[in-house]
Amino acid sequence: MRIDETRNRGGFVSIARLLSRLTHSNSARSDKLDPHLLRVAGVVVLGAFMSILDTTVVNVAIRGLTKAFQAPLEMTQWISTGYMLALTTIIPLAGWAADRFGTKRLYLASILLFVTGSVLSGAAWSMPTLILFRVLQGLGGGMILPTGMTLLSHLAGPQRMGRLMGIVGMPIVLGPILGPTLGGWLVDDVSWRWIFFINLPVGVIALYAAHRVLERDDPKPHHTLDWLGVLLLSPGLAIFVYGLAETTAAGSFRSLIGDGCVLGGLALIVGFVLHALRRDDALIDVRLFGRRVVASAACTTFLLSAAVFGISILLPLYFQMVRGYSAFDTGVLVAVEALGAVTSMPLASYLTDRIGAGKIVLAGIACITLSVLILSMIGDATPIWTIEVALFLEGLGKGSTMMPATSAALGTLRKHEIARATSGLNAIQRAGGAIGTALLAVVLTRGISRVAPVDGTRNLHTGVISRGDDYFPLTLGQVFGHTFLWSLGIIVLAACSAMLLLNSKAAIGNEEPISPGD
Repeated sequence: MRIDETRNRGGFVSIARLLSRLTHSNSARSDKLDPHLLRVAGVVVLGAFMSILDTTVVNVAIRGLTKAFQAPLEMTQWISTGYMLALTTIIPLAGWAADRFGTKRLYLASILLFVTGSVLSGAAWSMPTLILFRVLQGLGGGMILPTGMTLLSHLAGPQRMGRLMGIVGMPIVLGPILGPTLGGWLVDDVSWRWIFFINLPVGVIALYAAHRVLERDDPKPHHTLDWLGVLLLSPGLAIFVYGLAETTAAGSFRSLIGDGCVLGGLALIVGFVLHALRRDDALIDVRLFGRRVVASAACTTFLLSAAVFGISILLPLYFQMVRGYSAFDTGVLVAVEALGAVTSMPLASYLTDRIGAGKIVLAGIACITLSVLILSMIGDATPIWTIEVALFLEGLGKGSTMMPATSAALGTLRKHEIARATSGLNAIQRAGGAIGTALLAVVLTRGISRVAPVDGTRNLHTGVISRGDDYFPLTLGQVFGHTFLWSLGIIVLAACSAMLLLNSKAAIGNEEPISPGD
């Protein structure tokens, strides 16, 4: 009897060992980026690059478009503002639409809408029609990135999320940097219409590739739309961003329209949060952001977006206003930031899957901090190589922060939670970028008004600014340096938030996510 029990026990042990080996083998295989997954990532990168590039490529064409259509600058600015508002408004709907109609269908529809808006924008015959078509373009562009990230998250699983987010992060980092360079070249040497027409061939390739590569997923018609959430969040985000744009244009936080829209938008957003906490199928499941890793990632990316987007606005202005470079030359100088991001992003993505996001994000924040400290000391005659070193360091930091933090958050979610969480993370990042841009633009405007007051005189050669009996021993370059210091405080707050990501690898590998109903 004992012999039989021993044999049975030995058999069970052998079977257990065999299953364990098979499990480890499958785990090792699933940890690799297989060709199909890389093809899907390529499709997502194509779409994301179009959407993000078009956010900045138009900025250098504003002055030329004002002359081409004989329109006032206040009206021409709506080419960028209308696109940004449409982009912000539609993002919250992406998660629900992905569940309701299927992720592949939504991705194809988003690219088609974006390309259609691009072609119509390039063929616009007046300023009002161009603004209208840009809004159409923004409605498509706003859904491309969150839908693409949802596609990858479903396929990758937590063990490959870091590396895939590194691939998708390339257009997110490169788009704002390459946009002004490409836009400046097209406007100077070709035609402003080609800043829109260039999306047609890329969009056609992206549509064909998405149709062939992406697997069809089943829609869930029973997912009803949270209408109250739509009426609260989408207008709230749009009004909030519009208020920040008005504040930026006014150059102070004393704009009645700007301040009113900011407060009104915030009230609607807070109303949505209170509504979503009481509803299981809310437009964005805000209860997911109550988890440590997701909340930390959201807060970190929000603050980093505020700091980094603000800096990306300041540097081109510095090169043009202080150093006198053209739009194209400015784009070339800023492009070294892309070199830093391309250098760090693959390594950061690989290490995120190995040691967790926390250490990688903190290392990236350290690089950005050093970069901002260098930029805070610039003046009118700072050597260009010093600024380029700072830009390269900032690129290293950007490549090591945004996507690793996002991958840490998505890696803790269940499949059915990813779509709506992705929409929330994208909306938070957009809001952070808008806030940072407005804040640093206002600080810069106030600084310039002190250096070059309307009723005073300015001597840039001596650096002494006179206004009546007052003297301001500042140069225009130093005003930019002082403005960079404001972003340093934001980065320090981001570092504090990123501390909570230090155990994110354990969370990705072991934490069982809590369901919305728990």
